[in-house]
Amino acid sequence: MTYTVEVKIMPLKNLLDPQGKAVMGGLQNLGINNVADVRVGKHIDLQIDADSEQAAKEIAEEAAKKLLANAVMEMYEINVNQITPNP
Repeated sequence: MTYTVEVKIMPLKNLLDPQGKAVMGGLQNLGINNVADVRVGKHIDLQIDADSEQAAKEIAEEAAKKLLANAVMEMYEINVNQITPNP
């Protein structure tokens, strides 16, 4: 079975987000002043062949822990979806 796994990676809430601050400044320079805060993260889609949804999630967890996210500065969230074959 093939699964699409989405990994959302964001800076930890208590850490400064320099990219978010830069985007916030850019929005204010454009006159967009309604935005209260900006945090910039990463969205990674993986196509994983696995026997089950749980196995696909475990593979994504390993990838996130070992490569995709820096546990000291970032948190991640994983969402697994089964790919439905075209008839």
